[in-house]
Amino acid sequence: MENGTRYGRGFTLWFTGLSGAGKTTIAEIVEHELRERQGGIEVLDGDIVRTNLSKGLGFSREDRDTNVLRIGFVADLLTRNGVGVIVSAISPFRAVRDQVRREIGEDFIEVFVDAPLEVCAERDVKGLYAKAYSGEIPQFTGVSDPYEAPTSPELHIKTNEEEPAESARRVIEYLEQLGYVRPARVFDRA
Repeated sequence: MENGTRYGRGFTLWFTGLSGAGKTTIAEIVEHELRERQGGIEVLDGDIVRTNLSKGLGFSREDRDTNVLRIGFVADLLTRNGVGVIVSAISPFRAVRDQVRREIGEDFIEVFVDAPLEVCAERDVKGLYAKAYSGEIPQFTGVSDPYEAPTSPELHIKTNEEEPAESARRVIEYLEQLGYVRPARVFDRA
């Protein structure tokens, strides 16, 4: 690190939380800002990874763990090669998230995107919560399957208390404080 900064060094921002909590929305805002500032950003969205890298996996605990470990493996490879990685995945089980944290090391930043279950269900445009409550979708995280909230995430964002842009700003500021991202340049208008 030069002068306490980590510019050019890879990192993994791991957004975890219930479906509908706001992970993808915040991650997209953060991605846009980071691409504008420095490029070298990759996004691993849980839904997209599941249809490609983890195709064929179901929703048993073992399959969910395998999916998260695969995402973690790719994130670690990219991080070690100087890429900023944004992961947006429910990743419901603490032990597996902690395993990924150990593998990536000090460049792992856990962001708990938190919203009450009823708020997530209200936001659900796909109707997944209604199907889970009616029993059409078994093993749905937060309804019929557990979600283990992080005990000490680097950032805890309560999306029912702030707008997505504010949440994203907090994430960017945290990356600036750690020295991964240069602060935005402010130009005086004279």
